[in-house]
Amino acid sequence: MTDRLVIAVSGADRLKFLDGLVTNALPSPGEGLRYAALLTPQGKYIADFFMLAEEERMLLDAPAAIAPTLAQRLGMYRLRADVTIEDSGLAVSRGTGEAPEGAYADPRHPAMGWRLYGTEAGDDGSDWDAIRVAAMVPEAGMELNADSYPLEMGFDRLNGVDFRKGCYVGQEVTARMRHKTEIRKGLARLRLLGPVAAGTEILAGEKPAGTLHTVSGDRGLGWLRYDRAGGPMTVGNVPVELDATLLDAGQIVMEP
Repeated sequence: MTDRLVIAVSGADRLKFLDGLVTNALPSPGEGLRYAALLTPQGKYIADFFMLAEEERMLLDAPAAIAPTLAQRLGMYRLRADVTIEDSGLAVSRGTGEAPEGAYADPRHPAMGWRLYGTEAGDDGSDWDAIRVAAMVPEAGMELNADSYPLEMGFDRLNGVDFRKGCYVGQEVTARMRHKTEIRKGLARLRLLGPVAAGTEILAGEKPAGTLHTVSGDRGLGWLRYDRAGGPMTVGNVPVELDATLLDAGQIVMEP
């Protein structure tokens, strides 16, 4: 997996420092991976990553494309804290079969398999787009971007937010969204009734309703306005349907 970079955060203040920034509680050594995000003060996405605790440092496994932004933003918050932020030099392997010794389960969804940290990157050749679409797992640079809110992207369902921990950057907005009775836009899984290109606009009648991001076979993930998804939708003149399993726990309201 050459598309990942593992950042090491060390120093005496590392735990207090990170706890005040990330959306999830920090893991302890031996507890395995936790998924989390760093947000803007307005509650929007900056980066998502896995956290792994070692005795003297916290490892942050992030997409390589956004890891420099993550490290830079952490550095902005460091101020006088005893914290060092650097490349760990570790590589990431992942797979969905039997986990090798030392691997950790992906905490987002059982279908996402395991991750292993060492000197060499590797991948077992699984169709990760198909797995992500089926499990509704968004990805940086695809579904996740600077306009994303974590709860609209399913971070609570993916074990990426702890609502019982102390304050962190963006917490107020995230907490308000959680206590709303309706989430009217965000991540959606779609059934595609023909070939469609990723990045195509979703239309509800003649009204813009969202954007298709990841395509795998006849299924896709996209950003959708749920209040416009009650009737026929198209993507590039191809009919699409909202996957009914998205209607989950009363969080998403469908209105014509």
